[in-house]
Amino acid sequence: MKKVWRIIASFFGLGYFPVAPGTLASLGLVLLYRFWLGRFGVPAVAGIVLLLFALGVPASASYSSELGKADPGKVVIDEAAGQLLVFVAVPPEWAMLAVGFVLFRFFDIIKPLWIRKAEELPGGWGIMADDAAAGAAAKALLHLFIYLR
Repeated sequence: MKKVWRIIASFFGLGYFPVAPGTLASLGLVLLYRFWLGRFGVPAVAGIVLLLFALGVPASASYSSELGKADPGKVVIDEAAGQLLVFVAVPPEWAMLAVGFVLFRFFDIIKPLWIRKAEELPGGWGIMADDAAAGAAAKALLHLFIYLR
């Protein structure tokens, strides 16, 4: 089962990329959403987000424990799930995807207080929760952008 958790935690190997694996996982989700997932309805995309988070908690807990690190860079399922959360109910247009990508990466990297606080949850919960919070913040601003557009 450890091998399965490694595959999920690294988001099918993207976490092994030597430079900015979290950003690569986010970008991978942008492309997946643009060319495939964006065709699905809102309930299906929301369900996939929930599935990514549900699998991400045990996968990231297992793999981070195996590596002996609290939040190793190889674990990028959290970035994938958080990035997809941003796009639920967003049209798969390049402008929207670019803004959503930049906003998510901003919140995920800067981690304002409420997002950093989410990291304090134990194990896989903390790994996933900060990206859920970053995704929610980016989503709120993206929808404001869409509304004001």
